[in-house]
Amino acid sequence: MRIKICGLFREEDIAYANEALPDYAGFVFAAGSRRFIRPEAAARLREKLDGRIIPVGVFVREKPEEIAALWRDGLIGMAQLHGGEDGGYIARLREICGAPLVRALDAAALDPRAGLCRENLSGGADYILLDRGAGGGGRRFDWRRLVPGFASCGLPFFLAGGIGLGNIGEAMGYNPYALDVSSGAESGGVKDREKMVALVKEARAY
Repeated sequence: MRIKICGLFREEDIAYANEALPDYAGFVFAAGSRRFIRPEAAARLREKLDGRIIPVGVFVREKPEEIAALWRDGLIGMAQLHGGEDGGYIARLREICGAPLVRALDAAALDPRAGLCRENLSGGADYILLDRGAGGGGRRFDWRRLVPGFASCGLPFFLAGGIGLGNIGEAMGYNPYALDVSSGAESGGVKDREKMVALVKEARAY
């Protein structure tokens, strides 16, 4: 099972990631987040990140040109969009940026009874990320209500929202493309080495 550890902003976080070796490591470039990191600081950390880990930039309504510049500079290998960016925005970003794109959706706003259309939900992105609200709050939504519909329609999705050591096994049971963990890998608001190592080990065992 693939796993992403999001919200790295300290040198210690990079050291823990290099030991744990998740598939993805997230840098949050959204200024409203407590895990916000400036591009110049992220660039310094990126240099120390193990080359086997794909760096993911997390953005909220950022200018496509800014995202493309970070990709061209090698700072990110994937872009995750958390601002409700529409199909037009994604199409523009695709024109200038070759990074795979992840479109985050607020799971609470989706109605499984209305049907889950791959094209409408993805907006042209490569992946969907299911989270609760704007994300990063460590809050879980009702996986049983929504996730099976995604699993059955063939849309590759990241599952996020309140995933930690206590429920990672259940989360993996929904067969997402990848798990996305942030607060579940923390203690006292910062990344926890033991939790990161244990989460990745658990995901790898699936």
